This record gives sequence, structure tokens and C-alpha cells, in this order.
Amino acid sequence: MTAAASGSWLLRGNDDRLAVYAISEAGVHRWTEVSAGSGNWGGPDLFPVEGLTGVTVGQGANRYVHLLGRRESRQDGGAAKVDLVYAVQYQSGRTLGDWRSLGNPFRDPKDGATLGEPAVGVDGQGTVHVFVSGAPGGIMLRRESRSGAWEAWKDLRGGAVAGPPTAAATSAGLVELLAPGNRSVMRWVQTEPGADLRRAQDLTPAPAPGSTALLETAPGVFTAYWSEWSGTGVYAQRPGEWAFPVGGAPAEGPLATLRATLDGYDCTVLAHRGRTGTAVIGVCGTGGEAEGLWWTDTGVACLGTPALALDGRGRVVVAVVTETGAVLINRQRPEPGLTLSDWHPLPVG
Repeated sequence: MTAAASGSWLLRGNDDRLAVYAISEAGVHRWTEVSAGSGNWGGPDLFPVEGLTGVTVGQGANRYVHLLGRRESRQDGGAAKVDLVYAVQYQSGRTLGDWRSLGNPFRDPKDGATLGEPAVGVDGQGTVHVFVSGAPGGIMLRRESRSGAWEAWKDLRGGAVAGPPTAAATSAGLVELLAPGNRSVMRWVQTEPGADLRRAQDLTPAPAPGSTALLETAPGVFTAYWSEWSGTGVYAQRPGEWAFPVGGAPAEGPLATLRATLDGYDCTVLAHRGRTGTAVIGVCGTGGEAEGLWWTDTGVACLGTPALALDGRGRVVVAVVTETGAVLINRQRPEPGLTLSDWHPLPVG
């Protein structure tokens, strides 16, 4: 059955066509718009990989699409062997490059089996940064060198990690990383191009497992979002400011984020899977979260986090994977505010 990928699994390519990425037992499925903003889709194309338990999708400034998968295999009933696999798509609608293994940073088989789902960030030079955690705690990093070879795993340290981390790069090409901990959100930042990431001040209150998200809300400035662990809703924080509640009622899992122009205003759009299992969307003026978000329950049940993107005509597009494994797409109507149209299923292979 099809399931939602992690990260930005609805993306706009270098020709402005949208693509959707999902996972199944057979591998990764991809649907691609026939033409930019048309609402007509081709696919699904299948890129086979055996043993995937999760896939994370990311994109750099050049709009190449990077896919990181957690792969698990067993031989003759023995212990699970876990590694990460990586592939890249250079152009919309084209095939992926070859899948390659990035190994596992933990040598002990028991520790290796606890490897979590990865996060990916691509800096301004196109360097891919892969982040992952496991039972030993902290965050491990592996990245491409400028020659295209992969460097050795590096321990960024940190405490115990509760769920997958989140990574992104600013418009200046600097990578930032969030990792939900047991008492706070751990944060690492890159202060100049090509530099190592350094630990920054943690964010509080404590997050729900795997709920962190990043959105650039001013040039070079990320706003961090996460769900508070006891269920009081979503929190937001920018560097140098206190964290503040912005409402919502998210279930466990990450938030999707997007900036969009609505009625001529720069707005922030958030989406999550609500406690009742339906997709919920929140909107506010960018930088104005403290004044409150307007939250709307779509009423559509979903598995995993909804995805958000702008299509080739600048309209907000929402994607969800339903409880039956169908992928549904909804697009902004030409009306005031963020008014969605009807949900449309993508073709079934």
C-alpha cells in the first residue's frame, strides 16, 4: 500500500511541474504533472528498492530532488541489517540516478538496527548533508565532498533524539538542523558556506516526537515550528525571540510549511495531521504567528503529514495519502484567502 514519504514529498521541479513521491513495498512511486499548473498528472513511475521502511525527500536551490531511504534486510531469519540508500533526480519526469548505499554510522549490529529515518539538507554549493540518529543518541552527519565523493560519518553529538530530525537551507545556502529531544528541540546551524555545523541554543518547550519543521520567514532567518509534547498545540520561534503558541491540534508527526502570497500578502501556511486523523491547515501573515493562525480542518483523513507546495502558477497545492493508500491533490481556488477546490485522486498504477 502507498504511504507518504517524509520531508518535502510534493515538489516543484526545474520546469515548474509538480511531482509527488510516495513509498510502497515495491519502492518509490512518483507522479509528475503533464504541464506546469495543469492539474493533469502522469504516472505513477516506480523506482524499485527492496526493504524500504521509509523515504525522505529533499531539494536544493538547483531543484534537483534527493531521495534518502532507510533500508532493512534479513537473511535466513537473522538480525536485521539496516543501511541508508540515496538517489538523485536531476530533471522533472526523468528517471532517478542509481541507488547507492551510504552505509550505517553505527558499527554494532544492535545499534545499527536502531537507525532512524534520515533528514537531508542541500547547501548553496549543492552539497548534500544527510543527518540521522539512533539508539546511542545524538546526530550523525554524512555529506558529499566538493569532488562528489562521500565523506566519512561525523558525530555532531547532542542528547537522545525523539524521532526524525529536520534539515533545510536558507536562501543564502546555509544549512540548519533541528532534532527533537526529550526536553527540548536541539538545533545546529551553519554560519558560513562550507563550514561545519555548530550547536546552537536549544528551543523549548519540549516537542512531540518527530514534529519539528523549518521555514525561512525573512532573508536568511528560519522560523522553527514544533508540536508541544503534552498536546497544547504548535509552537513557533525565531532567533532572539521567545517561543510562542500558535494553536492547532496536531497528532504525532512533523508539520509541513510553505510561504505563499494570498490576497497580495506574504503568508505562512502550515499543515499537519490532526488528532482526529484529518488534514488540518493553518494560515497567518509571515512573521505574524504571535497574532494567531486561522486553522481549518479539511475533513479528509490522511496517513502521515500532508504536503504543501506552490504550483507553476503560484497557487497553493495540498497533497495527502489516504487511509486506503490513495494520493489526493487539492489546489487553491481563485477566491479571497486560501480557499481549496475539490480533492482529486492521482492515477493508480
